[in-house]
Amino acid sequence: MPTISFSPIHTHKLLMAESTSLSVTLFLLLITISASFAAPLPTSQSVYDIFLRCLTQQTKSPTQLNNIVFSQTNPSFSSVLQNYIRNSRLNRTSTLKPLIIVTPLQESHVQGAVICAKSIGIQIKIRSGGHDYEGLSYISDKPFILLDLFNLKRVSVDIQKQTAVIQTGATLGEVYYRIWEKSKVHGFPAGVCSTVGVGGHISGAGYGNMLRKHGLSVDNVIDAQIVDVKGRLLDRKSMGEDLFWAIRGGGASFGFVLSYTIKLVPVPETVTVFRVMKTLEENATDLVVEWQKVAPTTNDGLFMRLLLQPGAKTIRASVVALFLGKADEVVSLMGKEFPTLGLKKEDCNETSWIGSVIWWNDEDAFNKGAKPETLLDRKLNSAVFGKRKSDYVQKPISRDGLEGIWKKMIELENVGFVFNPYGGKMAQIKSDATPFPHRAGNLFKMQYSVSWDDPSEPAAQNFLTQAKKLYAYMTPFVSQNPRSAYLPYRDLDIGINQFGANSFEEGQVYGTKYFNNNFDRLVKIKAAVDPENFFRNEQSIPVKV
Repeated sequence: MPTISFSPIHTHKLLMAESTSLSVTLFLLLITISASFAAPLPTSQSVYDIFLRCLTQQTKSPTQLNNIVFSQTNPSFSSVLQNYIRNSRLNRTSTLKPLIIVTPLQESHVQGAVICAKSIGIQIKIRSGGHDYEGLSYISDKPFILLDLFNLKRVSVDIQKQTAVIQTGATLGEVYYRIWEKSKVHGFPAGVCSTVGVGGHISGAGYGNMLRKHGLSVDNVIDAQIVDVKGRLLDRKSMGEDLFWAIRGGGASFGFVLSYTIKLVPVPETVTVFRVMKTLEENATDLVVEWQKVAPTTNDGLFMRLLLQPGAKTIRASVVALFLGKADEVVSLMGKEFPTLGLKKEDCNETSWIGSVIWWNDEDAFNKGAKPETLLDRKLNSAVFGKRKSDYVQKPISRDGLEGIWKKMIELENVGFVFNPYGGKMAQIKSDATPFPHRAGNLFKMQYSVSWDDPSEPAAQNFLTQAKKLYAYMTPFVSQNPRSAYLPYRDLDIGINQFGANSFEEGQVYGTKYFNNNFDRLVKIKAAVDPENFFRNEQSIPVKV
C-alpha cells in the first residue's frame, strides 16, 4: 500500500485519489445520514467499516489501525472512553457515545482522521486530558467520532535552547517531570493539577501559580504544529501569524494542535509554599479585605490563591501560596504588606520547584515524601461529579459586600470560591497579544466550585441550581459589559438566551464573554481557515451563515 504525502500542494488531491468503490460507499453513507428524519442514524459498525477503509488509504502505517480505532462493539471501547472522563455527571448511560474512538500513535493518523471524518460528514471531537468541565471534548448531541490523543505524549526538552516541544496528549505532570529530569532550575508556567492535558490547557490560554511572574502558558509558546481542515500538517511559518495567534487561547475551533514549542522559564533552586486558614470567628473577613489589596500588587514572585468554603454556619478562608524564593523573605514581606495573614516561618515549606509542583498537586502526598515520579500517574477513570463557573473582579469587594456573600454561601451550603490574583506580568501584556483578553484592570479571577457524590439526577439539579444562585447573587461585584468568563472553565449556562442553539448570535454571547474585544478577530480567522465549521463544539468560534 503506497503512502500519501500531506504537503499543501498535494493534499487537495487526496480524496480524488480514493478508489471508486470507496467513493460509492461514502456516497451511500451520506444518503443514509441525510435522507430524512425518519431514517435511522448511522450505526457505529457501518461508520467504523467505512472510516477504517478510508483511514487505511490515508495513513502511513495501516497495520497499526486495528489497535487504535475502536467501534462501540470493541471490548475495550468503554474503558478507553471512560479513562479520561473527569466529570461523572457526563458519564451516564443516556449520554450519547461516540460512534468511533481513534487513539493516534503518529501525526499521520490525525491527518487521516480529519480527512476521513470530513469525507463522510461526521463531526469529530478531540480530547487530551478530559478535564473540560462540560465534557465538550467527548460528548455531543449528534453522531460523532472521538479523537483521543493520550498516546501522543512525547516531551522533548532542550536546556541549551531553554525550550521544549510537547505533544498535546501529554499531561502537565509529564511536562513538569521531563523538565525536572533535565534541569533543577527551569520550569514552565501552567496549571497545578498534574492530570490536565496539554492540548485543552494551552488551547484555552493556560494559567498557574507562576502567572504573576511569567504570564500564561500561551505567553510562552513560540511555535506549534496543527492539522488543518484539509489534513495538512502546518507549523507557525506555514500556518501564518493570524492562525498562530488564534490557537494560543482561542480554543479548539481552528484545527487540531498536535504539539507546542514552549519557552522554559527560570526558577530558583529553593522556593517556598504555605497554607494559612482562618474562619469568620478568626477574622477571615479582615483577611479577605486585605487579600484583595495585597495579592494583585505584591512581589511578582508571590502567588496567593484564596479558597473560600462554606462550613457549619461559618466560612473558611485559606490562602495557598507559592513564593519564588526563601521562607525568611516571604515571611518578612507578608509581615509588612499582609499582617492579617499572620504568616510564620513554621507555616512555610522550603522545597525545590518540582517539590512545589507535588505540594500543589497533592499536599498530603508531599507531606508523606512523594517523589517526582508521582506526577506521571494519570489517575485513569477517577471522575467526580462537579460544576464550575467563572467571573472576573475589577474593583475590591467591600466588607459589607463580603458579609452578604458569606450569608449567601452559608444559605446554599455547598458552593465555594477559588480566587486567583492577577497583576504583575499579567498587567504588562496587552489584551490583544493573544485571544485571552483578561489582563490589566482585573484584580482576580473567580471560580465557582461545587462537587458532590450522589449520582441521582435530583441531586445533580440541586447542586447545579445552587451554583446558578450564587452566580446570580455575585452580579453586582464582578465585571460588566461584558460579564467576562474564562474559556477553560467551560460553562454551558453562558449563551442560553432567546437565540437558537449553535447560532451565530448565541456564539456572540459566549464569545464576547470569553474573548471580549478579541472575538471579532477570531471570527474572521475562523471564516478564513474553516469556513464550513468542521472544527466545532457547543461553544466554539461560530461562522456566519
